[in-house]
Amino acid sequence: MPMTVSPRTAVIVVAAGSGTRLAAGEPKAFVELAGRPILARALDPVFRLREPVHVIVVAPPGRLEDAARISRAAAGVADEYVTVVDGGETRQASVAAGLAAVHDSVEIVLVHDAARALTPESQFAAVEGAVSELGIGIVPGLPVADTIKRVDTTESVRDTVDREPLRAVQTPQGFPRALLERAYAAADEPLTDDAGLVSAVGGTIMIIPGHESAFKITTPWDLRRAELLAEETPTFRTGLGIDVHAFDDDRTLWLAGLHWPDEPGLAGHSDGDAVCHAITDALLSAAGLGDIGGMAGTDDPKYENAHGSVFVTEAMRRITASGCRVVNVTAQIMGRRPRFAARRAEAEAELTRLIGAPVSLAATTTDGLGFVGRGEGISVVATALLTAHNTGSHQ
Repeated sequence: MPMTVSPRTAVIVVAAGSGTRLAAGEPKAFVELAGRPILARALDPVFRLREPVHVIVVAPPGRLEDAARISRAAAGVADEYVTVVDGGETRQASVAAGLAAVHDSVEIVLVHDAARALTPESQFAAVEGAVSELGIGIVPGLPVADTIKRVDTTESVRDTVDREPLRAVQTPQGFPRALLERAYAAADEPLTDDAGLVSAVGGTIMIIPGHESAFKITTPWDLRRAELLAEETPTFRTGLGIDVHAFDDDRTLWLAGLHWPDEPGLAGHSDGDAVCHAITDALLSAAGLGDIGGMAGTDDPKYENAHGSVFVTEAMRRITASGCRVVNVTAQIMGRRPRFAARRAEAEAELTRLIGAPVSLAATTTDGLGFVGRGEGISVVATALLTAHNTGSHQ
């Protein structure tokens, strides 16, 4: 399936390691971390980025289908942006395989180790932004906290190394695409990271601050530490939605998922249910999934005269796929009609059923002010509260 938007950035997620030191009996990317595979956790922050990117997952040898299943589940409705390729015998060969699959439109490439599964979204955004601004290689890193000793072949200490100029580097490492491709084309010996290959062809590399959560899961201790961090209190996200529709005497009214047979309807491409539309926008906003216009445009014939429940249901499908959960929704209706109080409980029950979380509704007038006060239409303001588990609390 072609990508809806041609991305400017690609993220190569290297998940081809065997995980020998983790001793879990299968490739590290498939080991569960707090109920989900390490690979899925590593992909979560990539799909939280504001702009679409081409995601290339490099699978362990012989496990292409498993990696594809996990990757597409993590992508949800954005699975058109995912490509899964077989990895090589070395990390360098695996990155080369991923680089060969990058979309033609891509100008910036980020290379990330799936084993750094709790790397926050902010680190991806910072690396991408720095590469875009400076046009050089960007690597996140942390100051070295431990005292470093230089030893000889007998493990005898020779001297203490000044740790001030040292950095422990992390991923994603980001580069202009042309520079990274040139580095891989010229590579004639294995190096431990992509920055080393780029430096070998004269490319400039700059370190930016890394994040403590971006540690590499290598041993069972690392995995347990990651489990405890992933299980911490989830991040709460709020969203706001506003919708306005004028009355149309030639239509019948649908509002808050209910039919109001004795009231004038609301104008619109769909049924004009301003409550459902505002709630849909609030839900999508909280989850970072755009808005109702991007989900169901007015030029799409399948949404002509569609009931508000259709939009709410589709929004919930996308939210669930993104890993978010709805805590509650509220909506304030402003209008002179219909008389809402008599059916408030019924409307709340219907919307609660659709969303699977408590919905609270209220109605008011505007003391005769504005188009609402003149009885020309209805305005609705909705809010949604969601939780984003995964690694949102470590950003």
